[in-house]
Amino acid sequence: MAVGVAAEVKSKLSVLEIVGEQVELRKAGTTYKGLCPFHGEKTPSFVVTPSRDSWHCFGCGEGGDIFSFVMRRESLSFPDALKRLAARAGIEVDERTSREDARKARLREVLEQAIAFYHIVLTQSKTGAPALEYLHGRGFTDETIERFQLGWAPGGWDQMIKMLQSRRNVALAELAEVGLTSQRQGGRGAYDKFRSRVIFPIRDAAGNAVGIGGRILPAAKGAASAVDAAADAGAHEAVTHDAGAPKYLNSPATALFDKSRTLYLIERARGEMRRSEEAVLVEGYTDALMAHQAGFENVVASLGTALTPAQVALIARYAREIVLAYDVDPAGQHAGSIGGAELFRLIGSLAAEETGVEITRVRVARLPQGKDPDEVIRDTPDLWREAIRTAQPIIEFLIDYYATAFPIRTAEGRRHAVGALLPILREIRDPVMRDSYLQTLARRTGVEERVLLEALRAPVPVGQAGADGRGGSGGAGTGSGRFTADAVMSAPDTIDTKAELKSLTREEARLLRLLLLVPEQQERVAETLAAQGARLPSTPARELLVAMLTDRDLDREAGGQGDFKRMRFLEALPPELHSLAIALYADRGPNDPTTLDTDHVRNGVDQCLLALEADRIRAELEFIRNEIVEAEAVGDRETWARLLEANRQFKEALRSLGRRREAVSNLTPAGGHR
Repeated sequence: MAVGVAAEVKSKLSVLEIVGEQVELRKAGTTYKGLCPFHGEKTPSFVVTPSRDSWHCFGCGEGGDIFSFVMRRESLSFPDALKRLAARAGIEVDERTSREDARKARLREVLEQAIAFYHIVLTQSKTGAPALEYLHGRGFTDETIERFQLGWAPGGWDQMIKMLQSRRNVALAELAEVGLTSQRQGGRGAYDKFRSRVIFPIRDAAGNAVGIGGRILPAAKGAASAVDAAADAGAHEAVTHDAGAPKYLNSPATALFDKSRTLYLIERARGEMRRSEEAVLVEGYTDALMAHQAGFENVVASLGTALTPAQVALIARYAREIVLAYDVDPAGQHAGSIGGAELFRLIGSLAAEETGVEITRVRVARLPQGKDPDEVIRDTPDLWREAIRTAQPIIEFLIDYYATAFPIRTAEGRRHAVGALLPILREIRDPVMRDSYLQTLARRTGVEERVLLEALRAPVPVGQAGADGRGGSGGAGTGSGRFTADAVMSAPDTIDTKAELKSLTREEARLLRLLLLVPEQQERVAETLAAQGARLPSTPARELLVAMLTDRDLDREAGGQGDFKRMRFLEALPPELHSLAIALYADRGPNDPTTLDTDHVRNGVDQCLLALEADRIRAELEFIRNEIVEAEAVGDRETWARLLEANRQFKEALRSLGRRREAVSNLTPAGGHR
């Protein structure tokens, strides 16, 4: 799990302790005061406010948190200051992070080179013509083939190796490290892992290449298998045996790729998933591709595996609801029952433990018998749209599934069906919903509702194996333990949004989320803060804003218009800020700013800026009130009168600010929530 290191450091180290090592502080009301270490002064104007984890000099205007203090005091960058304070707090920050990031960046580059090679073979060579014809026959357009960089891995045993070694200066060890090659028997060199297959590039949520998937052409399966066998034997010519090669082949586990933590097309789907708060999950590459080609952009594929906790954690970054749209053959239906039952259990577990990962509803789409998702989308897109809209709540689907899976006309069949469903019904906390589903189960199985209720309330035997009487619950039980809240939260790619955002104030988080999702507001905010002589309170917030502006400057230096590029911005962030930026993108608010008009977004930004300005004025008032008390105590009437006037002016400024905030709140605010 990504951990909010900056937030953890703040929670373990006191700003009073860190600043007090250099500045002699004395208590002044709820704050502490001393001489500013950053400019010469005789009258103390340097204030530490423990309740805000902040410091501020009302003389020179410097201020911030413990990170900015150490950065200013020791001339350090934010990453270096964070590492120093983390070490002091006993928090381990891996020194190898930068080297590992550089290594992974190189591996991604190698993978991109291979993807480009496969794409050229598909689109610009006679070798790729049959594969191109196959894709066109499946209904894929040239635009889709280009947009998603589909490719063709030629037959033979080392064509990709030779090309990338000779033309792109790629080392054989690098190709092996990204899973593109296999070792030949006897250790005599390597051969291409992907041969005679349609290539589907796989990317992570940030759009980085992490792996590939390959599909054998239906009519050429035996031939492709023969090429594989020949390559395994080290021969140059194909043989004609072994027709059992897998239909689909994914990259093996590498430093970049773990299929249990990856969803195909997540990089394309996440925006629409966030907007609709719904993710549609299919099984295959072509299902997801056809959905995106048809404009259904919240669709992702699970790479042919059973849904994993890490994939659920990835979905939960962007969506609250999941619709399962698996194939309608018996295997697909069974996958739906297993994944759906465990997902339903997960909803309650995540909510009960307040993990910050939210999945509120799981539904199952019912497609026409004998039709796969890509066929439905290609031939009757309106039918697909309606199937997703009217997808069954998972409990209704499971009742139908088990009532069909078991011979409920017999007593034994009814016992198995009811036994499979009761553990799931026990998870329903809402008594009205539970009663409604009991009635549905009674109708479908013919078991009286009174009997079902009695069975539901009966104690569950300790160590009971499976609810369906066959040593397992058909996925509805807890035996596998795959879908617990702990399993999801411990997934390596899980971003604990709440933990990450603790390093920011509430208004900073709202503002930065807006600036990331609607970049057009970035420079206006920077100009407004500069005009006010103000900065964001927290160092991580300041660093992120600077990184946004730097990304725009890089675009100008490259001859652009100063546009903000999300991928470029994220890749340039140091590890200390990357998870925080991802958490801001993943944080969900009452409105998605990308769907609101310019006035609403501008209004949301202004609300954040006014709230931050109000906080600054309150800090000024608190400082002045303490100064008034001291002036009165020593009988300094002149200073006392001057401070009273300043106090009056700041109060008026705060009232004026309140009126402005009320005025802009007439529009629906855009932004996040915490």
